[in-house]
Parts: sequence; structure tokens; C-alpha cells
Amino acid sequence: MDSVTALASTPATPLATVADADAIDRALIVATQQGLPLVARPYHALAAQLQLTPEEVMRRMQQMQQRGLIRRIGVVPNHYAIGYVANGMSVWDVPDEAADQLGAAVGQLDFVSHCYCRPRHLPLWRYNLFAMVHGRTRAEVEHKVAQIAQLLGPQACAHEILYSTRILKKTGLRLAASNRTE
Repeated sequence: MDSVTALASTPATPLATVADADAIDRALIVATQQGLPLVARPYHALAAQLQLTPEEVMRRMQQMQQRGLIRRIGVVPNHYAIGYVANGMSVWDVPDEAADQLGAAVGQLDFVSHCYCRPRHLPLWRYNLFAMVHGRTRAEVEHKVAQIAQLLGPQACAHEILYSTRILKKTGLRLAASNRTE
């Protein structure tokens, strides 16, 4: 695992923006944007660093998540480092009106790390459903993609697997540390 990170919110209409954050929330964002401390009690470590109580850190993190300032807190693994060297984005051509429902079903599979819908770009790109699958070999990824195909059934008009060749930037919004007080 590389880190546990709080990812900044990026919805089309955010519930809150960084401008809405007070100085303590901003300090928490800056302190966690490279990941939570990899210790048994990360919120306690943050509290000590920021001279807050652990309860205050947890309350503020929860409030920022509820306001949409933080989308989620989750593990961001380096798949290559843990042996998953065949990483394939499976792309699917499914009926637009069924894409959300089918995506929700695919996203529930324990071997799909993330699944989302995107608009088509015809005539060059026909795919509208994306599901990331990790495996130790391409054969393992292909077996998992075959399971997705079985789940989607005849609603999957076509699909491909796009294999990763390197790790790209895996970060969200980054704020500069500031001494500014508000």
C-alpha cells in the first residue's frame, strides 16, 4: 500500500469549496494530502501535529466529507509493488439508458477497483462504461473481464482491455501550505 489519502471533492457542483474551509480545515487538508500517517492511530498523529484533539480531527474530517470538501478517505495501493502487474481498464459499449445500473453491478464485483461511465466520442470511441481490473497476469485479467462480460450479458455490445504500461500521477487536489491566518 502506498498511502491512505483524503481525496478532494470534484463533483460538477461541489457542496463546498476550499474557499469555504477555515484555517484548521485547510491545515488538515495540507497535512493529509500526501496521505494519512501510516501508523496505528493516524488521527491521533495528525492531532499531535496540529495541536488538536483526536476527536476534533475526526469530527472535522467527517464534516468536510459531509460538506463535499473531501470525497472519500481510502487506500491508494501501488498495484505493481504488491504483485499486480497486469492492470487492465476494461471498456464496454452498453446501452446508455442502462449504463448506470450496469456500472453499479460491475462496481460491486470484488475484483473491480473502480467503475464509472463516460460519454462516447463517436465515431472514434464507442465505449461508455469503464471498469478497472488488476491481476498478476494478463490471463488473470482476461478471466475476470470474461466474468464481467457474463454479468453484462447481451447488453455488452463490445469491449476491449486497455493495459497499463506505467503508473501515472495518482493524486488529487494539492494545496500549498500557508502561514496565513483567517
